Amino acid sequence: MSLARRIPLLVCLTLALTATPALAQRAVQGDLQSQMSAEQFKAAGLDKLTTSELASLNDWLQGKVAKEAAVVVEQAKEAGRQEIIVKNRGFFDFGSKEPIESTLVGEFKGFSKGRIYTLANGQEWEQTDAASLSGVRKDAPKVKIKPGLVGVWYLQIDGYNTPAKVRRIK
Repeated sequence: MSLARRIPLLVCLTLALTATPALAQRAVQGDLQSQMSAEQFKAAGLDKLTTSELASLNDWLQGKVAKEAAVVVEQAKEAGRQEIIVKNRGFFDFGSKEPIESTLVGEFKGFSKGRIYTLANGQEWEQTDAASLSGVRKDAPKVKIKPGLVGVWYLQIDGYNTPAKVRRIK
């Protein structure tokens, strides 16, 4: 194959290799001739390819797009899994066992059984034990919620050692 015939082929191959994952999500329907106008097809030099060369190029592009689409789909699935794990931490022993660090919304007025604590990240936790921390008033204190055994979580206010047993309600 002469250099003049290889240049358009190399241009098409380079464009196909550098396609972004967003473009890879779109399945290519048909061959290059149906995807391009006659002027584009001729300007790319593809009209100089034999029928078998054009068929090989079409097959390669279809395989490349399918492979890229599969990679993008798998990445999207994993991102969705991670989002669910983070969003549902603390519900029924779901998600990671890493402590949750945030701040309370509003003023903290001590621990009391049944009290609801709303975190800055939108989570709501209800105190389920009788732990007390009376006389403490703090505006938007930092908190850490650590997992315990058997799906139990403990909320602790920054600067105080007393933890309160909590369960996530929202």
